Amino acid sequence: VNRMQNNKQRDKRLKISVVSIVLLSICLCITTFALIWSMARVNGNIFSTGRVDIEINDGKPVIEEDEYLLQPGMTIVKDFHIHNNSTDEAYYKIYFEDITGGLADVIEVSIRDDEQVLFSGKPNDLTRQKVSSANDPLRVKEKKELEIEFYYPEGSRRTKDPKLTFTLSADAVHTKNNPNREFD
Repeated sequence: VNRMQNNKQRDKRLKISVVSIVLLSICLCITTFALIWSMARVNGNIFSTGRVDIEINDGKPVIEEDEYLLQPGMTIVKDFHIHNNSTDEAYYKIYFEDITGGLADVIEVSIRDDEQVLFSGKPNDLTRQKVSSANDPLRVKEKKELEIEFYYPEGSRRTKDPKLTFTLSADAVHTKNNPNREFD
């Protein structure tokens, strides 16, 4: 008799467990269905990418090889331009790279836009890592006329290698979603 009662109790507990599992599964399905249908939807969201394309002086050197024989006290001023071929406004910076020669720590350089100095210093101080962006971004398709000035201070110390060679370069980044002017 005890055995029969134990079997009945076990069967009863098993039925209750099965019914509970079925009910919980149904509740889970209904809740999931309700959550999916109650989500807010906004159509027409679009992500787009942009293209950054900056060009200096149509790819031509600003100073040609052997164009000048720079002497102490002498200043050279040359015009050049930067052109934004990007798909959006861009922050830009102009800097020196591939710098060689003993005059890299002697010559003083200024890059100006309408008498406003954008970048200044010695070539070794105007590298990609050390230069920040210009204050005003370039608009789409804008071609900005600039001038670069090289000044060889009088009384400068003599160097063993009285030359300066460099590559004038530019980097640019889009202005959108970049309030801190972060360059990669």
